[in-house]
Amino acid sequence: MKREGLILINKPKGITSHDVVDVIRKKFSIRKVGHAGTLDPQATGLLPILVGRYTKLFPQFVNFDKEYIGIMKLGEVTTTGDSEGEMISRSPWEHLGEDEIRDAFSKFHGEIEQIPPMVSALRVNGKRLYKLARRGIEVERKPRKINIYQLEIQRIDRPFIEFYVKCSKGTYIRKLAEDIGAELKCGAHVVSITRTAIGPFRLADAVGLEECGDAHLTAYTFK
Repeated sequence: MKREGLILINKPKGITSHDVVDVIRKKFSIRKVGHAGTLDPQATGLLPILVGRYTKLFPQFVNFDKEYIGIMKLGEVTTTGDSEGEMISRSPWEHLGEDEIRDAFSKFHGEIEQIPPMVSALRVNGKRLYKLARRGIEVERKPRKINIYQLEIQRIDRPFIEFYVKCSKGTYIRKLAEDIGAELKCGAHVVSITRTAIGPFRLADAVGLEECGDAHLTAYTFK
């Protein structure tokens, strides 16, 4: 049986996007497998997997906008920008009201500049930043222009804030949370990130990694 197509996977927490690719390779007994859009190990949600000749479609995924639901925690800055890192600093957040929080969020709409975090898969001088970070090495990263099309607060339960964001390629949600925390002058880090959409694809249509099979391989033609 010739296996090829697109599978939408709901990536669980604690594994890399490449781990998902390895599982699919074994399940379908095929080497030609790739993912379209890296998710951090601590992030969950939509991960498109391309199988067989569909791996040639990867460039068409690059420019898709992405959507996420995140939860950030005020008052704590960590080495990684998430709850897995070591604590760098703690600052009071109790004085912040909802109006101040919403005002800070409003400053991150539209085209903004963002410095990629050290714990990212971006290459600098041919080396992955996260690999350098593991060795305690920090290198200079140039700011990059990104677009935040929508940024909406879903729930405020201080020190936690749940938010929705629709953004352009190259946006780092953990860095967005850190920058909002800096704007509030108390710091922040993300405690969870779930990708809910990539372009026309939705998390609601994804399948769990353990459940996926031949029936979930679908054809897709880009217009």
